[in-house]
Amino acid sequence: MPSGIIGGIWEPPAFPPGMARDFDPHFDPVTLRLFVAVCEEGNIARAAEREAIVASAVSKRIAAVEAEIGAPLLVRGRRGIEPTAAGQALLRQARDVLGAMARMHAELSEFASGVQGSVRVLASPSVLAEALPDDIGSFLERFPDVRVSLDESVSPDIVRRVREGSADLGVLWGLADLDGLQQRAYRSDHLCVALPRGHALARRKRMRFEETLGQVSVGVAPGGMMDVLLRRKAALLGKTQAHRIQVSSLDAACRIVAAGLGIAILPREAAQPHAPSGLTLVPLAEDWAQRRFVVISRADAALSASTRRLAEHLVAVAAAAAATAI
Repeated sequence: MPSGIIGGIWEPPAFPPGMARDFDPHFDPVTLRLFVAVCEEGNIARAAEREAIVASAVSKRIAAVEAEIGAPLLVRGRRGIEPTAAGQALLRQARDVLGAMARMHAELSEFASGVQGSVRVLASPSVLAEALPDDIGSFLERFPDVRVSLDESVSPDIVRRVREGSADLGVLWGLADLDGLQQRAYRSDHLCVALPRGHALARRKRMRFEETLGQVSVGVAPGGMMDVLLRRKAALLGKTQAHRIQVSSLDAACRIVAAGLGIAILPREAAQPHAPSGLTLVPLAEDWAQRRFVVISRADAALSASTRRLAEHLVAVAAAAAATAI
């Protein structure tokens, strides 16, 4: 007999012989949100902290659902608590329901102020530092009655929130794990070596990444996708990066490099505006230095008309910019 982990030992409700299990489970939004949190955190205590509720209340709600459906939803695995087959089915449905409710609430509440739709967009720091704000601005010129909220986040959080429906669109580097999400090609950029004026390497046309590893450098956004990639590339060469300073923003990195405190690997398109203030930008020669960004969303059927319009607009302006650059 299968057993779950909530309350120690799971016991299905007793039914008289030959009697069908006829019930109407009530999956309220709070319980669904708590269940999703447990699955994502892999731990009841962390899920409870995330949702600002006591752990015992989380356990009680999930145990009640398990008892009602007659099957365990969670088991303890190698990496913590994991959903069973039934739990995976509930997780998919819960995300759909919660996403639909969030979209419904957001869209309907905006109509009171004359807004004809709203779109929630999450973007990685590099994307925000480049063309995305301008691209959204041109969209709002065409559709002034649509409200767009734009926030910065790291790639794992962007993917998670788009999957669960708390964000409509995500714009990020295409190297992230995007399984199950719709992807639209957006813009691209090129990683370069930012050097202070007068640096011995500043006159180079191109540089290989290995040549930067002997230089004192500035680390940007520790733990981000670019930082992780550069550390992996250095490890494959049997070397490490010698970071003198670590900063969280591209703007801070540009100022530090211009002050002569080290070099940095930065997206050329984001660093270019700082070039007149004392930076020299030398492109990296490796193929992986070309980064391609994508607009991610759930399936089109789950998107509002305003969200689809914005996604299509971003793709169109990016394609037009790429054609102009050729």
